[in-house]
This record gives sequence, structure tokens and C-alpha cells, in this order.
Amino acid sequence: MRKKVYGVFVAGGSGVRMGTEVPKQFLELGGRPVLQQSIMKFLVACPEMVPVVALPADHISTWKQLCLDNHFDLPQIIVEGGITRFHSVRNALAKIPDGALVLIHDGVRPLVSVDLIKRILEVSGEERCVIPVTPVTDTLKSLVPAGDGTFVQSEEPDPSREGLFGAQTPQLFLSELIKDAYDTVAYNQSLTDDASVARAAKIPLTYIEGERYNIKITTPEDLDLARKLF
Repeated sequence: MRKKVYGVFVAGGSGVRMGTEVPKQFLELGGRPVLQQSIMKFLVACPEMVPVVALPADHISTWKQLCLDNHFDLPQIIVEGGITRFHSVRNALAKIPDGALVLIHDGVRPLVSVDLIKRILEVSGEERCVIPVTPVTDTLKSLVPAGDGTFVQSEEPDPSREGLFGAQTPQLFLSELIKDAYDTVAYNQSLTDDASVARAAKIPLTYIEGERYNIKITTPEDLDLARKLF
């Protein structure tokens, strides 16, 4: 019997860095909210997926109204987000049973391709935890603030980009493993994605090539780029 697939969509942001009154996950992209565009990609790749959406408590009603306005009548589990991404994911995982697969995705990565989602599921084979990554291509510098808005070279040598990769989402896990990781690993600021939580819990991870345009919308410039690419 195939394992049931759940998709956790982390959309707990408040839009501070975006500089808008409306949280970035609700901004318009291609005639629909960014969050809706993200979820729809997964439904094409995996129609049987059950969405679990983590939202700020004071914007749950906003999302429900947007779903009505956009005729997005998909059954979904909505949970209240936490004070950090870590806590939002943990709240969402509490709704998912053991013995399932869970794809955890930033709700503001709407340009993820159907192909990448399918590749992650295929590589997993319902047995492996899979993380998409892209190689770092920029030259790296070791700098410190100068105090006037500029930076100066630190005493540390510039790090090599060789062997360095940036992690993306969706990240796929066996539900019982990632739930246990979030229950046992103590939160700290270095745990910036689910793979870092899994690694802290010593869960073996498999990495595959991600996509250059699978960007996370964080700033107005990101949204401009996403609208052009979309």
C-alpha cells in the first residue's frame, strides 16, 4: 500500500521585509494569491496530497476569504503558525500521522516546478528523505560591518564556494522521522530549515539538484522577479 502524502505549506510570515500591509503569501501573482499558486503546483504533481497550511492566527480568516474569492475550494488542514518557522512546522506536523510522506514547502516559493516535486517523490521511493539544493555560484567574502553602512574585510580568509550549496524546498521526509526530530531537537537560530532539524536528529538525508528559479519571495524585488518569470 502506498504511503499517504501530506504537504505542509509554511505561510506564517507577516510581510515585514516585504514592506506591505498584506502578508507576502497573500499578494497577487498571476491573478491568484502567491500561496494558492504554490499549493496548486503540488496538486498537479501529486493530486492525492493533503495540504496542511500554517498561517498567522490573525490571518486565518483572510486566507479563508481569499479561497472563497478565488474559488479555491480544496479541502485543507489549517493550523496556527508559531513565533518562528520552526514552531509553525512543528504545529503542522502534529496534524500528520506516522507512516506517511510529508513534503514541507515555503508557501512563498510559487515558482517550484511540477517536475521537481515529482523528482523528489521518485528519488524518495517512499524510503529516503530528500532535499533539493543548488550550488553556490557567487564568490564569497568574509566581511564585518564598518559602522557606517559599509563593510570591510575581516581577518578570516574568504571561504571557498567549493562544496557549498543552498537548500530549497520542498523537502521530503518520512513523517515519523521528522515529527520525532521536531519533538526532540531543541530550537535554536541555526535551525533555519527542516533539513537542519533532521540533521541535528541524525536523520540520513539524500540531496538532489534543485532549480535556479525556485526562489523564495521575501522582498519587493523578489516579487517583481517572480511576476516576470511567472
